[in-house]
Amino acid sequence: MSLLTNVMDHSLDDGYAEAAARKKAAGDAGMPKTLRAKLGLAAGLVLAALVVTVGAAQARVAAPVVAKEREELVDRIDRETEAADKLEDSVDRLREDVSARQREALKHSGGSAESEIVGILSGATAVHGPGVKLVVNDAKDAGTGGDGDPRETTGFSDTGRVRDRDMQRVVNGLWESGAEAVSINGQRLTALSAIRAAGDAILVDNKPLVPPYTVLAVGDGQRLSTRFQNSADGLYLDALQESYGVRTAISVEDDLRLPAAPSVIVRTAQPSTEKSEKGTS
Repeated sequence: MSLLTNVMDHSLDDGYAEAAARKKAAGDAGMPKTLRAKLGLAAGLVLAALVVTVGAAQARVAAPVVAKEREELVDRIDRETEAADKLEDSVDRLREDVSARQREALKHSGGSAESEIVGILSGATAVHGPGVKLVVNDAKDAGTGGDGDPRETTGFSDTGRVRDRDMQRVVNGLWESGAEAVSINGQRLTALSAIRAAGDAILVDNKPLVPPYTVLAVGDGQRLSTRFQNSADGLYLDALQESYGVRTAISVEDDLRLPAAPSVIVRTAQPSTEKSEKGTS
């Protein structure tokens, strides 16, 4: 009975009572007790509120200015882009005009047979005839290398991507095997053409190509096909197919049509008159 009476009389343990007393004392000590301390706290709160208010006001005032500058910048970019597109179209038209004038000059120059041959070999004249059609394409699983992106690897043939130097070997092999005119994806190659890589793209005369790469070569079809497949470059292409899954297909065609090159510009070379001078001396 005494235990029950003790519990009723002392419902709060002494330890809890001491903890509550310490908490109350600490709370009272944390608040400023003097008027000066209270004024200092109030001033600090007012100053902080003032800083936040001024910052928000400045941001609100500056927002329209920033938005206007951004809009002006976007408009300027659009205007410059439009101007660049117009210039590019103008360049293309001028190139076509130059190419047409070159072809016209070749037609009306003396010695028509020789001029036609010069036009064909220089790429200034569209041609047609039998030859070989060679299609080179990336491997089916070309996108599985380099953490899913073969473009992030160094030397991406190991992921089944066709590189610029692969196409260089293909074209050189066709020339060596007897091709008389060559084009890639509709772009005629000339003595001044270059096949390069820019980042992830293969460029022919600074124009990007996308796979599959269709190479047309005019020549003695069956002989051209056999010689190319037996050449070092043809065997190199077979190795790409076997080792990396690069897809290739070659066929002999009865009639291929190749366009003329956009323009053939010669700035330095000049025809030699040494032979004619010797003949007249």
